[in-house]
Amino acid sequence: MGFGQFVALIAAMMATNALAIDSMLPAMPQIGDALGVATDNERQWILTAYLLGFGAAQIVYGSLADRFGRKPVLLVGLAIYVVFAAACAFATSFEMLLTARVLCGVGAAATRVLSVSIVRDCYSGRQMARVMSLSFIVFLGVPIIAPSVGQAILLVAPWPWVFGVLSIFGLAVIVWSAIKLPETLHPEDRVPLTPGPVLAAFKECLTNRVAVGYTIAATLVLGGLFGFLNSAQQVFVDVLGAGKTFTLIFAAIAGGIAVSSLINARIVDKLGMRLVSHTALVGYIAFAVVHALVALSGHETLWTFSLLQAGMMFCFGLVMSNFGSIAMEPLGHLAGTAASVQGFITTIGGALFGFWIGQLFDGTTVPLTLGFAGFGIAGLLAVLATEKGRMFHAGAGSAAVEGTGVH
Repeated sequence: MGFGQFVALIAAMMATNALAIDSMLPAMPQIGDALGVATDNERQWILTAYLLGFGAAQIVYGSLADRFGRKPVLLVGLAIYVVFAAACAFATSFEMLLTARVLCGVGAAATRVLSVSIVRDCYSGRQMARVMSLSFIVFLGVPIIAPSVGQAILLVAPWPWVFGVLSIFGLAVIVWSAIKLPETLHPEDRVPLTPGPVLAAFKECLTNRVAVGYTIAATLVLGGLFGFLNSAQQVFVDVLGAGKTFTLIFAAIAGGIAVSSLINARIVDKLGMRLVSHTALVGYIAFAVVHALVALSGHETLWTFSLLQAGMMFCFGLVMSNFGSIAMEPLGHLAGTAASVQGFITTIGGALFGFWIGQLFDGTTVPLTLGFAGFGIAGLLAVLATEKGRMFHAGAGSAAVEGTGVH
């Protein structure tokens, strides 16, 4: 497989998750009405249920992928995703929908773990960060257009077809992967599926200072994003009065992440992951603090929210593209397990933090903007503790040490 197709396939694997989160945002009111959901905040479980299944299952896929290989585990996970995305379309109660959403997330978890593992099998260091950034450009195009896709579906079909499209897309990724994706796990890196080696692998993943520190920092920053996704429809429609333009404004804001990922792919080789991500994290916090002050002063408008949010998302893209690569760098020999552990922590933690922020929605943007600022500052403290107070440097001091090679 050529480099371009490799990046595109990794992006498509990631996109199954993005579609499952963002495409139904415009449909949440209709889903709530059809299934008898009592309150707007209760609808947020449609997103959180999926994220909890997505996060929890990641802890399993890594060990399976390190033992049986990347490709068979990926295909099984995608099959689960396809089946239960379709089950969501046939849900007759809110409880049935949430159960299917959890299981759909369980299947999608394979795409998160395996995409990172496959990239780490083939690349390392700054080159890995470049590949992930290029994948993110395609991947992040999905959140930009997904709400519009959902809205377009609602114009011609009822809300169950939003989930039907997810199932069809997942099936397409299965076929593509089955035909074109080679097995990337080296035979000598297979880990026996026995308690001793598995526990040893988990212990190494949970005791490596850099891996744990950057995983925690990523979790905190991600909590703010999930808080935004949980309450985006309420904020734009109920607070800012942007019902008809919700999907367009959401796309413009999400576009900030895609732009920053493109820039990151161009500069990370030269500047290094730490310099780029640390600078971006400070910028993220600055935007968040200003946004919180605007909200607290009562001067929030559609323009202030959109512009400040877009600035934050630009910085978010630079942070997350590199934090994940930094966390994976010392654990290349355990890429499957490491991706599992890190994905479990970031998704479960981020989902719970985001749900908490979303449940604080009070008809204003104050809880959301304070959440961004608070979790951003907490993420900075985690980085400072991990780096022992030293920031804006190039890892161990050179590109060679930080890693540029291809495996």
